[in-house]
This record gives sequence, C-alpha cells and structure tokens, in this order.
Amino acid sequence: MTTRAATSGLFGALLAVSLSAFGQGAPPSIPAPPRSPEQIFATTCGWCHHRGGREAGKGPRLMGTTLSDAQIVYRIKKGRQGYMPGFEGSFTDEEIKGLVAYIRGLQPQ
Repeated sequence: MTTRAATSGLFGALLAVSLSAFGQGAPPSIPAPPRSPEQIFATTCGWCHHRGGREAGKGPRLMGTTLSDAQIVYRIKKGRQGYMPGFEGSFTDEEIKGLVAYIRGLQPQ
C-alpha cells in the first residue's frame, strides 16, 4: 500500500467518524415554544367546553367544577369513554398543570 493510499483511507475513516459524532445524519430538533393554558384551551378544549369553559357545550361547564385537581388531571389524560377523548401524550405535565390552574381560575364574564 502506498503512503498516499493509506493517508487517503485514514482521512476517509476520520471524516466518517467525525460526521457521525457531530450528528450530521439528522437535523437538530428545535423544541416547540411553550403553549399557554389559554391557547391550549381555545384550540383544543373549547370545541366542547364553550366560552372558555364557562358554559356547557358538548362537554360540561368547567367553571366551578367539584372535581379535585387529581381528578381533572386524570380526565384530561384518560378522557371519559363516550364523552371525552383522552389527551395523554398530547400535553406536557406542565401544560396539564396550567390547564388545571386555568379551570380553577374561571370566573363569570
């Protein structure tokens, strides 16, 4: 083997290792900006819980709910068969906590 061939082969191997080490095979993922509870509610929940949860629609009025925070979290994640789909995996835990706070803070308009 000539020196030039050995150098070329070594360079190629180093280049391949370097590119894979820096993740050149996949574009970097950019995290989505956080969504506000109001935004989530308006674009997801508001289809069934009218006037921002203040009135019943297809779903019940949420303002003044007697459910505990844990029950609200469970309902958001698991839904209620025949009434509400579950959204587990659609929202982060922080977003769900924000939705619970949003529901707790609902006041008549």
